[in-house]
Amino acid sequence: MVDSVTPAERSHVMSLVKGKNTRPEMVVRRLVYGAGFRYRLHGAKLPGKPDLVFAGKKKVIFVHGCFWHRHKNCALARIPKSNQEFWRAKLEGNQVRDESNLQKLSEAGWDALVIWECELRNLDALEQRIRLFLAKSAT
Repeated sequence: MVDSVTPAERSHVMSLVKGKNTRPEMVVRRLVYGAGFRYRLHGAKLPGKPDLVFAGKKKVIFVHGCFWHRHKNCALARIPKSNQEFWRAKLEGNQVRDESNLQKLSEAGWDALVIWECELRNLDALEQRIRLFLAKSAT
């Protein structure tokens, strides 16, 4: 299938996609802060550069976009209709890298929580999940 916009328009749209401080990340940060937990941002020394780092607890939180990280069985994780071969390889590569980063963190003694973009639809349940994760002692 042919793309419905020109290559220049597509390039412009893709240039607007942010990697840090996204709307879902900001919502999670407000929830965590409001629950009384303090954190550092984008742990550059940790695998995958987690979005929120709780060094004293050896815990991290990743806020994943359902599209970019291929949230299984989520409507937001569909493959675009144009250039499907490129997108499939790109997004599957993201999944492989995510799994590798989670494994490396686990091996280093860190607990990780992945929050998906679609989970922001129920903030009460999400806050409970975050509280439970952060209150739990490290194993």
